[in-house]
Amino acid sequence: MARMPPVSRTLAVVEATRFRGHDPEYHAYVQVLVGGVVRAAQADGWTVTRLAADEGTDALLAATDRADAAVIVGGEDIAPRFYGAPGGYPHESLHRETADAAQLALVHRAIKRGTPLLGICRGLQIVNVALGGTLVQDLGDSDHVRRGVPIPEVLTTHPVLLEPGSRVEELLGGPVVAVRSAHHQAVDAVGDGLTVTGRAPDGHVEAIEHETAPILAVQWHPEDPGAPAGQLAALLGALRSRAAAAVAAAA
Repeated sequence: MARMPPVSRTLAVVEATRFRGHDPEYHAYVQVLVGGVVRAAQADGWTVTRLAADEGTDALLAATDRADAAVIVGGEDIAPRFYGAPGGYPHESLHRETADAAQLALVHRAIKRGTPLLGICRGLQIVNVALGGTLVQDLGDSDHVRRGVPIPEVLTTHPVLLEPGSRVEELLGGPVVAVRSAHHQAVDAVGDGLTVTGRAPDGHVEAIEHETAPILAVQWHPEDPGAPAGQLAALLGALRSRAAAAVAAAA
């Protein structure tokens, strides 16, 4: 009997916007990062749909309605009103409130449906804010971002301490991993139902997982060209196994 080919799964890769005319250098580097996620997912057997959240909540939820899993990638700061804080903080970026609202809604639906979801950088912050968490608005001078250098050089390399027995520690073979990172904000109050599973040496949150839903998020960039080999593949592989388990349970 001929062997049946593997079933293709659909992965929604969701970014805040596809256009950043005000900052072409930053936009170009975002394309490198998002493109890394897309290519890695395709190599892992996913059928990938790349979507922009700034088209609105209804459009994003409709476009992802039949996706087997989702990745929310990096981007600009979340508008402070979504976590009950004022603006005017140091290094505040352009806010995209339409995209924020759409990605927050996507997280809520993923939890309701049990859809596997991976958050990367901004994606981690979206997951936290969606569940009532707050953010440190600016880390000041830290090891998490380099300033005054060309955009492709803003990422730093630093260790992350992973929680023993956590999903992310299992996936990455912790308890300590090196990561590539660039962020001036971080988790402050942790959202409902979330557990911190990774921290930088300075104590800032670097990984969170939902206690019951198949949701995992990292503050760093496993998709960066300089990231340690295998990190992104391991995280995407976890999405694939969770998606397959969900299909099997529904059968």
